Amino acid sequence: MSKYVPDISTRRWVIISSQRLGRPDDHNGDTTKPPCPFCEGHEHLTPPEELRSGGGEANKKGWKVRVVSNKFAITDTHEVIIHSPNHDKDIDALPLDHVVLILSTYKQRYNLHKKKGQVLIFCNHGEHAGASLIHPHSQLVVIPGQINLETLEREPLNNMIETSKLFNVYCPDFSQWPYEIWITPKKESVVFGDITEEEIKELAETMQQMIKKLLHIYTSQRIPTHRFGFNYYIYHKENWYLRIIPRFVNRAGFELGTGLYVNIVDPVEAALELKGVEKKMIGVLKKLKKY
Repeated sequence: MSKYVPDISTRRWVIISSQRLGRPDDHNGDTTKPPCPFCEGHEHLTPPEELRSGGGEANKKGWKVRVVSNKFAITDTHEVIIHSPNHDKDIDALPLDHVVLILSTYKQRYNLHKKKGQVLIFCNHGEHAGASLIHPHSQLVVIPGQINLETLEREPLNNMIETSKLFNVYCPDFSQWPYEIWITPKKESVVFGDITEEEIKELAETMQQMIKKLLHIYTSQRIPTHRFGFNYYIYHKENWYLRIIPRFVNRAGFELGTGLYVNIVDPVEAALELKGVEKKMIGVLKKLKKY
């Protein structure tokens, strides 16, 4: 059972969750690691599944997307959404119709749990982004409604990367991370659970394209030495958005001590490069190598 502890003066909260100590770790250098619990054929290593897409018998092979309870939960409702049986391929490399299936699973789980509290869906990809297991997966947590979350409300449209029939893609002026990307529906006053099948298909394509662009920046410039990592989450309230945060830099003492983020790449320039205007960005990208 998790415990919520408030800071009375700031209305911030901390979750005390000692069960997180037992999480597995694919990044500890141990050459005798146990088998991956998220791979096909290892279904017995996870809690019983809550949902599966694809064929096959429950808790056996044959699935395409699989949802199980998190054995090392942060909150009382905490699920793992396993993206595919493939141990290495994630959003950027999976077939587009499979990404649609992942987003459809997000919608189903969001709507199932929305009456319990605030439903946050998020993904940590890579060690640098906080993933303890390499196998691509997302997570869903439900947080009591009285807990004050510090997630940002939708930012104004500036520094557009592209616009489509249903979505706007941009780098907000208030970008806290280099090259962070926001994907927002053009439809106003709706929550993620209201997303239509048409929107899911377009969101899947847009999301996949943006992650590929970020991966291109990473690989072409060889910015850090660790594996490409990123986070994304879906805003849990009305006027939802999907925010993608590439982990090109670490946060240091200044940010931790002040709560102020230092972004070394101007969002205007980031949007230009993500549009494909690369020649203007050589000097900016070199800055990243120093961090």
